[in-house]
Amino acid sequence: MSGRRPPPRPSRGRETRAGESRSREPRAEGIGGEQIEGRNAVRELLRADRRRVRELLVSKTAEPSDVLTEILDLARLRGVAVQRVPSFQLAEKAKTDSPQGVIAFAAPLVPADLDALLAADNAFLVALDGITDPQNFGAIVRIAETSGATGLLLPRHRSARVTATVAKAAAGAIEHLPIASVSGIPAALERARKAGCWTVGLDGDGTTELFGLEIADRPIVLVFGAEGRGLSRLTRARCDVVARIPMAGRVASLNVSAAAALACYEVARRRAR
Repeated sequence: MSGRRPPPRPSRGRETRAGESRSREPRAEGIGGEQIEGRNAVRELLRADRRRVRELLVSKTAEPSDVLTEILDLARLRGVAVQRVPSFQLAEKAKTDSPQGVIAFAAPLVPADLDALLAADNAFLVALDGITDPQNFGAIVRIAETSGATGLLLPRHRSARVTATVAKAAAGAIEHLPIASVSGIPAALERARKAGCWTVGLDGDGTTELFGLEIADRPIVLVFGAEGRGLSRLTRARCDVVARIPMAGRVASLNVSAAAALACYEVARRRAR
């Protein structure tokens, strides 16, 4: 394995997994998340109780379920206004094809502080380098959160925002995984290196195999490139290691969310050891 070694990590005080800004008000570079659709996503919004939920719309013909019952119970507990509306009205408000009978309107997500995320001793971050497909974005957020990642880095430009589609695909993971809004991934990776984090890009032409990645149990940032073009030139140049997933079949590559699942859980597996 090749690549430069990051400088020693400075000593610091108490770490927090959330890495949130102390301010309860959203910053100017808001990342979205105001409209949440789908039962799992709405349930996690209410469970997390990290931001104000202004209103909950529920279809009058919504099929009963344990999840819907929990949503309504949590809404009462949180003091959220619930409106029962005809299904056609819910469909008019929906931004996804299948809101599953529920839509919530909430305060936007508060971006996490990048330096706080990098300072955590157990830092395991995921960076998205120009991923614009909302389904892939949402799936990667869900993968990152369930594999134990401590944060996600999202560039302000040339990237998907946290839309209703992203939130639904993430199935509530956006409520638990801190998301930092950064000016650009290359600059964020340079800050990560200075903070003592290893940076690992995923690319089919990587020089190191993903499986058996020796630095997986150290502070790390995994970087995933855009659909089609992969890592940008500047991003790749800032990575300490460029790793590849060994391919045994005839198809040349994996969907970016599938690649993210393999990489995130390889880090989780090695950390569990």
